[in-house]
Amino acid sequence: MSGRRNLTWLGLTPEPERELPLAVATLRDPEAPPAAAERRRLEHLVLHGTQRAWLRYLAEVTSLVTAVAAGTRPGDRRAARLAAEVVLDHHRMLIGLPGPGWDRTTSERRALEHALSLLPA
Repeated sequence: MSGRRNLTWLGLTPEPERELPLAVATLRDPEAPPAAAERRRLEHLVLHGTQRAWLRYLAEVTSLVTAVAAGTRPGDRRAARLAAEVVLDHHRMLIGLPGPGWDRTTSERRALEHALSLLPA
């Protein structure tokens, strides 16, 4: 194996980078969403992270979404729905990439599909 970083995962879709910062910031703190900080976090992951780190971040977003959908965490349900749709779309595209991403996100896809059934359209 070469010392090169595998960047295949970066080619999936730009929607998470565009759509998630504000939605996730709103889910973290509904009163004062620090979207700029969330944007910087995503930018750092994309520029310097790995697929594993990216998927960990998306798992964190999934946890926020599912908690809001289940009512165990307060939060903007529209922001949760948007985040769920973006992450679910991303995870569905993993089927076309080499590596374990698709298998690693099976439980998250199921959780997000369930969350979407609980969140307003």
